[in-house]
Amino acid sequence: MSFSSPFPEVDIPTASVYDYLFAGLSDAEADRVALIDAKSGRQTTYRELVSRIDTFAGALADRGLGVGDVVGLLAPNSSAFAVAFHGILRAGATATTINALFTAKDIAKQLTDSGAKMLITVTPMLEQAKEAAAGAGIADENLVVLDGEGLDAEGHPNAADLLAAGTPAPQVDFAPSAHLAVLPYSSGTTGNPKGVMLTHRNLVANVAQIRPLHGMVADDAVLAVLPFFHIYGMTVLLNAALHARARLVIMPSFDLGEFLGNIAEHRCTIAFIAPPVAVALAKHPLVDSHDLSSLNVVMSGAAPLDADLGHAVAGRLGCKVVQGYGMSELSPVSHITPFDRGILDMHDEAPLSSVGWTVSNAMSKLVDPESGDEIEFPTEGLSRTGELWFKGPNVMTGYLNNDEATKSTIDDEGWLHTGDLARVDAAGRVYIVDRLKELIKYKGYQVPPAESEAVLLAHPQIADAAVVGVRDAEGEEVPKAFVVKQKNAELTEAEVMAFVAGQVAPYKKVRQVEFIDAVPKSASGKILRKDLRSAG
Repeated sequence: MSFSSPFPEVDIPTASVYDYLFAGLSDAEADRVALIDAKSGRQTTYRELVSRIDTFAGALADRGLGVGDVVGLLAPNSSAFAVAFHGILRAGATATTINALFTAKDIAKQLTDSGAKMLITVTPMLEQAKEAAAGAGIADENLVVLDGEGLDAEGHPNAADLLAAGTPAPQVDFAPSAHLAVLPYSSGTTGNPKGVMLTHRNLVANVAQIRPLHGMVADDAVLAVLPFFHIYGMTVLLNAALHARARLVIMPSFDLGEFLGNIAEHRCTIAFIAPPVAVALAKHPLVDSHDLSSLNVVMSGAAPLDADLGHAVAGRLGCKVVQGYGMSELSPVSHITPFDRGILDMHDEAPLSSVGWTVSNAMSKLVDPESGDEIEFPTEGLSRTGELWFKGPNVMTGYLNNDEATKSTIDDEGWLHTGDLARVDAAGRVYIVDRLKELIKYKGYQVPPAESEAVLLAHPQIADAAVVGVRDAEGEEVPKAFVVKQKNAELTEAEVMAFVAGQVAPYKKVRQVEFIDAVPKSASGKILRKDLRSAG
């Protein structure tokens, strides 16, 4: 049976993302610092941010871009990214944000599929951007290099060229519930990337759903290392923090020393991470050499966080650790553990193994993937495992130009089928088991890779690990562990297998081990299992 959010309903205004975030900006709020570029130390106030967004939108309008047009954005985190992103939306255009790790071929594929008319990038990514733009039929004058030398010097306009006219932001008219704000592409960890159609209402709804539960306030300093081009960083970091009038301390990429140094220097109170960062926070000796006492909450997302690992981080840093759940198709948050673990709203703490409760204005249910029967909500303990389905105002409108994939993901009643296996407890808290398509089938038993990885990460000589299903000599699918050893660790394949075997049921034992230098992961922190399967 379905279960509704236990949290109070929230008001979701009929507004564009720009109006929702900035229309109510007071004079006092306008003078607050909105963005800090950590590497340069440059600060941007809310007043400056809004002014630059408006001018950027005017520049795009000057070039004929507006409602119905798509603009590609290929850049790492920076204040310039925030201005360009919100400038695109302010102009009425749609932003397709592109993974900064993509090759020219990947970029061109997304530009072509999305129908982008312009690509905005930065100098370090110019080489692949030029090749991709040419491949997608984008003219040189529509390849903008924000920090470049300019149109006269290199044939591509820069930010100064774009903003020189100082044209005011255009008056745009569209329906927030139908007009696409962003076109991120699904990660492709289990298939080909697809354009996820998210409207202004989808993004506004998700910020409205999570803001009261985060409890983020204007005095918070939020460390922003998760990429803004990914929906997690876009909504949970960039948009939610700006709505709270907090300070975003922006990092263009992850470096553990800089991550820790920025927390200490800027007295960050909140850090959003993915599980690979949690591994470093729990195990790396560098953590002990920084003052992290300002940190109140670490929130993990993008992939399941093992409870023991989370407790290790909480104990070492002396702060709360919580996790949530979502996906690009859900804008992205569908389940959340409040920053206080649930004490205020639910009068109970969510276990760290849980991703929390269904967000406001939404419903969930679990469905047996084989029979299609709904799984009963438990009166005590945990339910049986089933595929997690979700319904709410943050559900995408569909996949771009892919009706077949849309129909297989969102049914006629509006339920989005997540493809993730989960359980729910009697308090409505959800526990993610694993990806439905990533379960390893060993002799008829189901082996969740995430469970095996959690066991491996508990080994003191293992720095990181991933588990996938591979075929053995007899053609049987078996669990194989890819292991990254701690520096100077002496560890054999047999020792790894024995360690796991001592802690799991016989059918869950690791049958093969391969030592590697690094586990391949997406920019948001998801393990790229397809890369390991092809390598293994």
